[in-house]
Amino acid sequence: MPFSVESLSLFSLIAIFLSAITAGAINSVAGGGSLISFPILIASGVPSILANATNNAATFPGSIGSIVAYREDALAQRGLLIRLLIPSIVGAALGAVLLLGTSNAVFNRIVPFLVLFATLLFASQQVITRFSRRVSVEVLDHRGVSRAGNIWGILFQLAVSIYGGYFGAGIGILMLASLSIMGLRDIHRMNAIKVTMATVINGVALAYFIIQGRVVLPIALLMAVGGLTGGYLGARYAKRVPQNIIRGFVIVAGLTVSLWLLVRPL
Repeated sequence: MPFSVESLSLFSLIAIFLSAITAGAINSVAGGGSLISFPILIASGVPSILANATNNAATFPGSIGSIVAYREDALAQRGLLIRLLIPSIVGAALGAVLLLGTSNAVFNRIVPFLVLFATLLFASQQVITRFSRRVSVEVLDHRGVSRAGNIWGILFQLAVSIYGGYFGAGIGILMLASLSIMGLRDIHRMNAIKVTMATVINGVALAYFIIQGRVVLPIALLMAVGGLTGGYLGARYAKRVPQNIIRGFVIVAGLTVSLWLLVRPL
């Protein structure tokens, strides 16, 4: 039976909206908000693949705002951005096609491990960053990234984009690690590239999901409003909370959710 928004209770809609606010606030401070909002969609009764596509749609407006904020740093690296654009588009398209080619039954079995993978990425972000800097191909200077760095970056970006089109949580961490290995050190320029490429990946996947009718638009709009509200509140007030506490909350939530997804009746 096709999913209908009317099947959701008022309580579920309120829970989804509040989860989007929470996710937006977390994303504005530490990242990892999808580990909160995506499971709430599933718990509310939204089929897992629809939940994944809808969560993608809900977070997309916030990424547009981030591009505007980072536009100067992004333009300073436009050559590298252009080189990473094609693997990002191709990979995101492949990932989105793979997702919609996966049955809900199979995805339900995969998704606990995807959430666990994203949680472990989030928990290991600092370790991954330190390691990637130790094995960097060549330090970036005014001449740009080395040939080896470019080859590595393009291949890694293709792999990250396939994952991003399929699921997406944690792609920012993977891209920052890739950029570190390529030799970049300026965190503002790295974030600008990460945000831009993440928006491209999410946008390509989202376009395909919408064309295929796999986005629950009323819920996506509700979550987008909640996410933007949470992003504003998080940027304004959440800095008062130590980031380690927020990160700890996301990690515990991610581990709990992955366990719940693994043991819940299908």
